[in-house]
Amino acid sequence: MGYTRGEILEDCKAAMSDVSTIYKKGFVNYRGRTTDTKELYTEVVAEFLCENIEAYKSIPRLTREASYKVEGHDGAYSESSNRIEEITAMQMLKQCKDGSTFDHIGRIIDYQTPLKNKSHDEAGKIDLISLYGDTLYILELKKEDSTETMLRCVLEGYTYLKTLDFEKLIRDFELKGIDHIKASPLVFRGSGQWIEMQEHRPQLKKLIRFLGAKPYYVLKNNGKFSITEV
Repeated sequence: MGYTRGEILEDCKAAMSDVSTIYKKGFVNYRGRTTDTKELYTEVVAEFLCENIEAYKSIPRLTREASYKVEGHDGAYSESSNRIEEITAMQMLKQCKDGSTFDHIGRIIDYQTPLKNKSHDEAGKIDLISLYGDTLYILELKKEDSTETMLRCVLEGYTYLKTLDFEKLIRDFELKGIDHIKASPLVFRGSGQWIEMQEHRPQLKKLIRFLGAKPYYVLKNNGKFSITEV
């Protein structure tokens, strides 16, 4: 089943009633092209968000009363677990335990950081938080074979950035000298999301610039991870 440009735009307009949940909408993950104008669905959505960027950026903050720093986040996991993204996040944290850092994103300090204040809150968990100089990164990690679009990754990470009470997180983790916070997709090099970024997708790339959501890419070699920006 296909959709016209107008139908996608109507979905976008309806979703603006709650900007904090746009990243969850099905149309954000559509692949293919509109039946009338032959545009990529994600390009139509990205164009709409660029044209309504200030409204989209109004995602409300949610302050978590409990600490963002969860006890027991030591990187230990069961070998039988099938939670690939979470295992990857824990492995990356463990790689930084000896003081090692990653290019571009620095040192991983936490994974699966909760955003919810109450159980019924819509907010999810931040896959990874890293510290690079005076910048804190909110990283939206996707497994190597993820079928999600890069648009979905960008919007999810940015939503978590806006939802987060930055000042409280700084206090909870007892961090010093942090002046900036950014959200970035963190996907595997060669993945579907990486391929999208090699293609002509001007509206997606424009939206990434507007949101300051530069993607980074994961490589794994001999059990060790590295990060690239290309």
